[in-house]
Amino acid sequence: MENIKPGGPNILITGTPGTGKSTLGLELSQRTGLKYVNVGELAKQEQLYEGYDEVYQCPILNEDQVIDELEDQMSNGGNIVDYHGCEFFPERWYDIVFVLRTDNAALYERLEHRGYTGKKLDDNIQCEIFQTILEEARNSYKHEIVHELPSNTPEDLEDNLDKIIAWIEHWKSTH
Repeated sequence: MENIKPGGPNILITGTPGTGKSTLGLELSQRTGLKYVNVGELAKQEQLYEGYDEVYQCPILNEDQVIDELEDQMSNGGNIVDYHGCEFFPERWYDIVFVLRTDNAALYERLEHRGYTGKKLDDNIQCEIFQTILEEARNSYKHEIVHELPSNTPEDLEDNLDKIIAWIEHWKSTH
């Protein structure tokens, strides 16, 4: 039986860092009125960490605390969640999952522009080459709700927005 979400569908936007999740999520939120949740920002605001990774020079997310923090909001629906990982989220939370994919040359430039270097830069490019996030999504959710979207150009962004908004309208008309 499907969970009834009064606020609308819950959407996960995931992908390797630099693929455009935040840009897509924020714009989608503005156009649809669904609430945008950037898990990285939420973790920073609420200090949902369990340590620090010296190699990648970043805090380590406490996944259980993130789930506890979001549980009630996700039960109500109407959320666009943005995070570069997806396997720790409960499957019941999402009505659809979009995995953004970016060509390696474009991704390399975006990450370099963000200041990524060395192992962090190389590992993120490898993650995209080997479709790590896409496979994680396919292993974590029903195949029919996982969709791969290209995210290379402003035209891709507009096309993705159109597709997702059409999906939301269809979801609302059938729920």
